[in-house]
Amino acid sequence: MLDLLINRRSIRKYKDQKVEKDKLDKILKGALTSPSGRSIRPWELIVVDNKETLEKLATSRGGASKPLANAPLAIVVTANPELTDVWIEDASIISVVIQLMAQSLGLGSCWIQSRERFTQDNESVSEYVKSILNIPENYTVESMIAIGYPDEEKDLHETDLLLNKVHYNKY
Repeated sequence: MLDLLINRRSIRKYKDQKVEKDKLDKILKGALTSPSGRSIRPWELIVVDNKETLEKLATSRGGASKPLANAPLAIVVTANPELTDVWIEDASIISVVIQLMAQSLGLGSCWIQSRERFTQDNESVSEYVKSILNIPENYTVESMIAIGYPDEEKDLHETDLLLNKVHYNKY
């Protein structure tokens, strides 16, 4: 697991290669096991593999959402804030599990934050995405996870450099 975490990096460039259905199924099965507060599971996932739709989603946040344009696949994570006060945490957890599952299968991913972000026209990214994907009004879009075969290489995380972020017994 440590190797998986050290190797996982945000990938913004993908090969022109479709993600196999069995790999997508594994990502989804793993994601659906994600913990959530009181097991409410306020999230819903939307798998997007239509190129035109991915290109529309890629315009939502300017440069930050561009990885969606060349990704063969994205998973949009939505949640219903009416179901629980920890919906943000629950949606974030499932987003990370999606990324870790993708990494474990030799795929790259990039989290594109949607909640509390705005388009270039100052429209809520969540509302913009909801209109494209017909997401019910009572849901909020937390993230869009671009997924595909990496077409770039990145250095490993330098965990030793971050040890100053760890404190014992007091700050």
